[in-house]
Amino acid sequence: MKGILLFYAAPKTSKMIRCHLSTLMGRDKLRIADVSRRTGLNRSTITSLYRETTTRVDLPAIEQLCHLFNCQVGDLLECVGDDREVGT
Repeated sequence: MKGILLFYAAPKTSKMIRCHLSTLMGRDKLRIADVSRRTGLNRSTITSLYRETTTRVDLPAIEQLCHLFNCQVGDLLECVGDDREVGT
């Protein structure tokens, strides 16, 4: 089974995807190496999510992180931006 790739290209608006991995790691007192070891994910994947510099994330990676932190996708990722409604 091929992995599904979630791609987010930042549009010319001020909306963006915020990743709360650093908050979750701080809550559980985990380091990047700990998360890598427990999930099997590459350190570079975790580091880019932690620093919020990633542009692509495999859905299985999100699934592993949600399982580790016992959370939902919305607890890990959040769409933030201006207060304008969608479509305006």
